[in-house]
Amino acid sequence: MSALTRRNLFSAAAFAGAAAAIPVAAAEAASAAAKAPEDAGLAGFRPLFKPRYGQALWELGVAQWSLRDLHNKGELDNRDFGRFCKEKFGISTVEWVNGFFKDKGTHFSYLAEMKQRCDDVGVRTNLIMVDGEGSLGEADAAKRTQVVDNHKKWVVASKLLGGHAIRVNAHSHGSFDEQAKNAADGLRQLTEFARTFGITVCVENHGGYSSNKEWLVKVMNTVALPECGILPDFGNCGRGGNETERYSTIDAFMPFAQSVSVKSWKFNDDGSHPDFDLTRMMRIVNSHGWNGVCAIESEGAPGGARAVELTLAALKQAEKTLRAEMGI
Repeated sequence: MSALTRRNLFSAAAFAGAAAAIPVAAAEAASAAAKAPEDAGLAGFRPLFKPRYGQALWELGVAQWSLRDLHNKGELDNRDFGRFCKEKFGISTVEWVNGFFKDKGTHFSYLAEMKQRCDDVGVRTNLIMVDGEGSLGEADAAKRTQVVDNHKKWVVASKLLGGHAIRVNAHSHGSFDEQAKNAADGLRQLTEFARTFGITVCVENHGGYSSNKEWLVKVMNTVALPECGILPDFGNCGRGGNETERYSTIDAFMPFAQSVSVKSWKFNDDGSHPDFDLTRMMRIVNSHGWNGVCAIESEGAPGGARAVELTLAALKQAEKTLRAEMGI
């Protein structure tokens, strides 16, 4: 679909039925967005969460990438991802990967079926992880605008699925400052579109400068819109033995967090995660008042459902430890 805008989306006959599934009118979201201060940024945007006795510290979710082997082998239909997570893990929040339904981004009946199958088992969508649509920090301005347009259908798809965000990449080329400038421009263009649908845009630290805490924080402060934030990923920073950098990077990203990616890739026989201290990481998350989604994204051995189960067990142990520290 070319020149994707609110006007032609809502006037298109193919969208008429699906639009009814959007719980918040885009016009209302646009009005609210227009009232938001342009230089608000996201730091300090979220009130500090103080858990009460017995209250969950976080909302647990599963990122679809964790089950990529099942999808790639044809053993799990994309539309049944939510049901699988609920029945297998007891988790009711999911994060989709657009690559598993790449050709369905504007197939509204398919998206409606995805949402219905989730609704039927009490599962909700948090966000869609978007890949393969180009670099939002493209150096050429015209190409950058085209990349922004490529992402717009996923904004609408997330809205139809009941999500609140899309996760994007902020890759670019050039110097530190050139990449920051171009990435901020692409992100601002996309965020200004997304906010009219009540959807936020979050950047994952996903290699290159995006895994550099000084660079990505600079980009966030340049965009300076509360609807543009970060998806802190525990794995895409600090590798190569620099564990201090891993923890400080997540600490720097958390004030901008819109979700948290609990990356895991290897476990000891006792169920512990050897490559970083998961409890320490969750302590950092908790220190920023985060009580939103912490979605498990596993890769490496043992892989698949077993890796999700091991990560879930490790998270529950981390929560138990933190509760004891907080006296709740």
